[in-house]
Order: sequence, then structure tokens, then C-alpha cells
Amino acid sequence: MRTAAIAAAALTLTAISTAAGALPAAGAPQATPDFGPNVTIFDPSMSASSIQSKLNSVFSAQEKAQFGNARTALLFKPGTYNVDANVGFYEQVSGLGLLPGQVTINGQVHAEADWQGGNATLNFWRDAENLTINPPGGTDTWAVSQADPLRRVQVNGNLKLDDGGWSSGGFLADSRVTGQVRSGSQQQWLSRNDQIGAWTGQNWNMVFSGVQGAPAANSFPKPPYTAVAQTPVIAEKPFLYVDSAGNYNVFVPALRTNSSGTSWANGNPAGTSLPISGFYIVKPGDSAATINAQLAAGKNLLVTPGIYHLNQTLNVTRADTVVLGLGIATLVPDNGITAIQTADVNGVKIAGLLIDAGPTNSPVLMRVGPTGSTANHAADPTVLSDVHFRIGGAGVGKATQSLVVNSNNVITDDTWLWRADHGNGVGWNSNTAANGLVVNGNNVTAYGLFAEHYQQYQVIWNGNGGKTIFYQSEMPYDPPNQGAYMNGSTKGWASYKVGSSVTSHEAWGLGVYCLFVNDASISNAHAIETPSSGVKFHDMVTVMLGSNAGTITHIVNNTGAAAGPGHTVQDLVSFP
Repeated sequence: MRTAAIAAAALTLTAISTAAGALPAAGAPQATPDFGPNVTIFDPSMSASSIQSKLNSVFSAQEKAQFGNARTALLFKPGTYNVDANVGFYEQVSGLGLLPGQVTINGQVHAEADWQGGNATLNFWRDAENLTINPPGGTDTWAVSQADPLRRVQVNGNLKLDDGGWSSGGFLADSRVTGQVRSGSQQQWLSRNDQIGAWTGQNWNMVFSGVQGAPAANSFPKPPYTAVAQTPVIAEKPFLYVDSAGNYNVFVPALRTNSSGTSWANGNPAGTSLPISGFYIVKPGDSAATINAQLAAGKNLLVTPGIYHLNQTLNVTRADTVVLGLGIATLVPDNGITAIQTADVNGVKIAGLLIDAGPTNSPVLMRVGPTGSTANHAADPTVLSDVHFRIGGAGVGKATQSLVVNSNNVITDDTWLWRADHGNGVGWNSNTAANGLVVNGNNVTAYGLFAEHYQQYQVIWNGNGGKTIFYQSEMPYDPPNQGAYMNGSTKGWASYKVGSSVTSHEAWGLGVYCLFVNDASISNAHAIETPSSGVKFHDMVTVMLGSNAGTITHIVNNTGAAAGPGHTVQDLVSFP
């Protein structure tokens, strides 16, 4: 089986362009790059017991390490493995094949919530990608909440998304599940460009974009399914792989428009293969100055697992630069700087990073394009995949705005912007943050947008032509009273704000929740605030979490009934 898979990969690679031109000659592998101390690479020649021992030891350390400092990537070379990978905090488990079928796990690759008695609402910051999973018993478990992507996998069997208690995810993309996906207690979920045998389960907001086998469209709110037949525009997340000669490369999938199903269904994925020689491999201890020098020299970045304190902003200025993080690599801006920013250029790909605010307030944590960017990037857009933001939780963090998008045509794909509601350094006057996402560019598209607990608008969308497919947001838990949570004379701040000058905007599948823990009398006037002309909203839900925890008075502007005591869930099919 392994020989056949490698032979197939060799044939596939002949159809893929590379930055360096011809592919390396078979039989002349380069030396394995130094990926630093936090990357483990498994080979099928290794004993299953030794691999299992490593998997167990990492999971044991990471199962409960919600705000820990360890970061780990566990990577499997092409072949078949009889192991079980239980994935904990800050763990990435990925195959190193060009196709998911080149790495087969006869066992589960799973996320459980045993540490919380089945409650998966705190299962964050983990990742599994590019694998075929043959779960014993026929069912794999991925019981997760935010920032836990399951990408580019084939599950031969069923997939369940809970562990008995509540779960608040989540994101499945570019994947095939041959059996049934059971959402169970999931409050909301986005599936994008998948192929599934069937789907069962519902709670508040289940969204499908370009999913073959998705439930029938137009059923919202009973059941609360939103099905968008084709994904408007997407480029899948870049990934590290080993070619048939044993050389390491990063594959950058091609842009697709109006697509459904996976990018690899025909066995010949479109895209560009970049040799590892074109990357600077960032390892713990590297300074921001070193990283910037490599970017200025024209290098892409492969950021290995670790926590990187930055005393200067990382500047991405070259078109089509790839910045790929492994193992939930984390950037912490010191002294109030911006962690990373890009020029207004084509095709930047940034993926697999957690941006964690420092104790000195940063006006912006990440900026895509300078203020006033005007270039059209429709043919080669910048894409942010699994780029997440955190304000507090691991310690005091402050940032006025987390992500500001000034360039046009940018795509965000699975983004959790989180002002921490628990952990260390948490409080109304401690982990201060006004806004999660601010979009100033035109024709920006967001898939799987999660924005929670910011103290003013969670999202501000000022650009025209914007699209959001799936939105999940909790308003801040911790306003001390109504007087501290006012937008002028308006009670509270809308979660999703479309600017007054916007003339075109469309969004599908939006869920906004409130839980005002300090004062149950607090109200928020509306979940969404928008002009009425030129915008379209489809399938919205508001929820008061708990039995007496405040009120969301309206869903869009002054439309939609109140979610609050006595009627905790309200729905709106369309606006206007």
C-alpha cells in the first residue's frame, strides 16, 4: 500500500509547478531540515509502540494545559500507522503527504473533553490536518470549540463533534467523511468545501458552504441549517509535505471560485509547490530582527512551535510570501507594537498563528495592508488561514483592535478573535480591547469568523462587497453595569457593525449570544447594526445563555424579537 501511494504521489507531482522549476531528482533526497526542538517527525519504519509512547507523553502534558507555554507539532511521513493520537492544547497532528491518503492512521485522531467531564467548551487551540483516519469502531471524535480546525482529512466512518457535554465549535474544511457527521451538543459549526455521507444534529447555527452531502438548504430555523451551495472564493491553507524523493516542500493550494467539495478529490490538487530552501525556518530564540532580515531577503517563513516575543513588527512586503506556523506558533508583541503587518501586495498567505497581546496596549495586533490601500487583488488575494487572536487569559493582554484589514479581496478562513473571559489577567479594566476585526478593504470574504467578548463592536465592516459565511459571537460577559456598557445613548454595542457608508454586503448564518454575569439587567439594543440598503443578511439567531443573564433587544437594527428571560432564543430568516 505504501509503495503504491508513493508512486501515485510521484505521478501527481509532475503536474505541480515549483518555484525552482524542475523537481528534485528521485533518489537524491536533501538532508532533513532542522525544525527545532518542538517538531517530531514519525516514519513508518519506527515501531508503533515508540510512536505511541511519544503521542501519549505529549498528550499527558498538554491535555489540561489551557494557558501553558509548550507548543508541539507531531508530523507523520507517508505510510500507515497503527496508533491513537489524542490531541491536546497547542498540539498539531499532521500528515506529510501531498494527499491525505498518503498518511493513514489506523486509530483515532481525536479531541476529547475528559479533563472537563465531557464539557468541550474550553477545548481550544489544537489542529489536525492532511490524514486518512480509520477509527476503530467506525467513529472518530472531534469534540472542540474555537480555534480547533480539522482540515484536509478523510475519515473512513463517522465523525462526532461532542463528548457528552456542551461544545462550542467549530470548523471542518476540505475534508471527506464517508459516514455520518453527528453534531450532538455543538452550539454552532461551519463545514466548508467538504464531502460528507450525511449530517445529523442541530442546536442554533449550523452552516455549510460548498459541502457535498449537506442538509437541504432553506430549512432555517427548524432545523437551523444554512447551506450555501458554492463557496464564492477560497484558497486552502498551505501545508508542509515530503515528496517522493524525500525532500520537504510547502504546497500552496490554488485559488478556487464557486467551488464545492474538496480541493484534492481528483487526486491532483492544483497549486504551487515551494521547496523548503525558499523558507527561513524560524525556531525558538530567533529575534524579530533576524526574522525581518530573512523576509527582506525574499524568504518565506516556516514558524516552528514556540512562543516568540517581538520587539519590532514583522514586515511582510513581498507579493506571494508564505508565513506558515506549525504547532500553534505564538507571536507576542512587546511594548505595544503591532505583531505583523503586510504591504498592499498580491497573494500573501499567513497561516497557523496565534497572536497573543502583550501587557502594554497595542493599537493593532495585525494589519493587512496600510491605511488607504487601493490595489485590486482579485486574481491573487491575501489569505489568512487559522490565524487567531487572544487578549488576556495567559496573562494580562491589551490591544485596542486585533485585526485590521485594509487591503482589498482578502480572505479570512477560520479566525477566532478572543478577549478572554477566563484565565489570568482577566477583568473589565485589565484585558482591555475595543474591537476584534475591522475591515476597511473592499470585497473581503470571511469564513468561520468567531469574535468574542470585546468591549465595543466585535466586528466593524467598512468596506464594500464584503461577505461573511458563518459568524459566532458572544458579547462581553463582564460589563459591571449598564452605565459602563453604553454606546452614547444606545444600550450596549452591536456585535456585527456594518458601516453607514457601505452600499453592498452579504452574510449567512450569524449567531450572537449574551451572558452578562455581573448584572442581569444589562441590555444590548441589537446584535447587528447595518444600513438597510444594499445589504443582505440570511439566517440569524440570538441567544441569552442561561436563564437570567441579560437581554439582546433586537437582532438587526430594530428588527427581531428580544432574546432574554422567558424566551432565550430568537431567530430571523432574512434582512431586509
